[in-house]
Amino acid sequence: MSSDNPYKNSLNNRLKAFELSESEQNQLALDSHIPFQVAVVSNLLSISRDPIIKNLTDLDTRELRILVNIGSYGPIAASDIAYQSRLDPYSITRAIAALAKKELVEYQEGVSRSKPVLLTANGQEIYKKVIEHLKTREEKLLEPFSQEERKLLGELLQKLELNAEALLATEVADCQKQGLGVTRDHKEIERWFKRTNK
Repeated sequence: MSSDNPYKNSLNNRLKAFELSESEQNQLALDSHIPFQVAVVSNLLSISRDPIIKNLTDLDTRELRILVNIGSYGPIAASDIAYQSRLDPYSITRAIAALAKKELVEYQEGVSRSKPVLLTANGQEIYKKVIEHLKTREEKLLEPFSQEERKLLGELLQKLELNAEALLATEVADCQKQGLGVTRDHKEIERWFKRTNK
């Protein structure tokens, strides 16, 4: 990343919000805690916070994320969307049903038991407008990064995702061995991990 003074100034101002207290406790410095940093960036980049997206469509965040996924990879089954996006498969099924009711997606009948979905003409129209904006937004977001930094960032995020999946799957298995409760979402992480490592 470039070492421009505006960047350094912005970073210094941001880090002032993270000065630790004088407490004697063992503290967690959130400004350098990677899971916290990733969550903060995710919060900032959430589609629900994008005013241009809000003016392009009235779909809720989950419906829009799934519409974009279907437009990019359809025909696709709900379980595959869940695996790609790491979202709860049951909420994906509900969102697909809502999109179908709005005539933005349709089920591909007779192909398989999992009923893959694809976009209708109306869904394609929204998809084209949204992805045009998302591509422009990505380019602006990555503007200060060199091509090498962009490639490295992509590789590091993929590595972080796979390691997070493995860590969570191990924790789920450990909880089950100890007789501790695990949710349906936790079991889904185990299924994803098995699929990734088959």
